[in-house]
Amino acid sequence: MYGAILGDIIGSPFEFDRGNKSKDFPLFTRWSQFTDDSVMTIAVAEALLNLDSDANEPRVEEKVSDSMRKWAGKYPDAGYGNRFFKWLFLQKDPKPYGSYGNGSAMRVSAAGWLYESLEETRKIASLTAQVTHNHPEGIKGAEVTAAAIYLARTGASKDEIKNYIIKEFSYDLSRTCDEIRPNYHHVESCQETVPEAITAFLEGQDFEDVIRTAVSLGGDADTLTCIAASIAEAFYGVPDFLKKEARTRLPQDMLTVLDNFERLVKSK
Repeated sequence: MYGAILGDIIGSPFEFDRGNKSKDFPLFTRWSQFTDDSVMTIAVAEALLNLDSDANEPRVEEKVSDSMRKWAGKYPDAGYGNRFFKWLFLQKDPKPYGSYGNGSAMRVSAAGWLYESLEETRKIASLTAQVTHNHPEGIKGAEVTAAAIYLARTGASKDEIKNYIIKEFSYDLSRTCDEIRPNYHHVESCQETVPEAITAFLEGQDFEDVIRTAVSLGGDADTLTCIAASIAEAFYGVPDFLKKEARTRLPQDMLTVLDNFERLVKSK
C-alpha cells in the first residue's frame, strides 16, 4: 500500500492541473499530504484484512462499506467528491450510485496483494467497487488496477501486464505519455484515468520515475499517481527513504493498518 499512499501524497499538490507537466519537481513540499485516496485505500485494506476466510459476497461488500464510512468519519475533510460525500455522510442506508469515477481504482490496491489467484483478485476488486461504483467502467477500473498489481507482484513482465489488460479489458494503451501529456486535463472517470496511469507505469524506469511520469501528465494528479504507483510498488518495490517520508505524513491509526497489512503480505 505504500505505493498508493505515496502516489497520493506526492501527487496532491498538483491536482486540478496545478503542475507544469514536467518530471522535474520536488517530491515533497509542505503541501504534500494524504487525501481521500489514502483514507479510502486504508479503509478498504482494513476491511479485507478483517474478513473471514469464507466470507461471501454480501459480507465483503458490507465490510468495505462499513469501513469506508468509519474512516471517512475520522477524516471528513480529506477531499471527497460530491456524490461520494453524500453516500458517506448523508445516507442512512447507502446504495451504489452507478459511478464510473476513478475512486474505485485508487482505493483497491490491497486486493492486488492479498489473494492467491488472479481470478479471486479480480472478484474481490469488483466487490470493493460495487458498493458505490457499480457502473461497468467503475468496476473495470478497480479490476484492472488490482489485476496489474497481482501480475506485477507474481513476476509478470511489463509486456505481459500490458497484453493482459488489452485482451481482458480492451483498454487502449497505444498512446505514449508524450502523446497523452499535451492535451490531458483534470478528469475523474476510470476510463480517462486508469489507462493513463497504466501507461505511466509502463514507461517508468523505476518506482520514483513512475511517480514523476504520472505527475507530469497533469489532470487528477493525486489519483492518477496513486494508481500508477500502486502498480509500480508491486513491480519495483518502494525505496526505504520514501517509505520513511510517507510515514511522517500519516497519523498513527493509518500507520497501524499499514503495518498490519505489510506484516500479512510478508508472511504469505
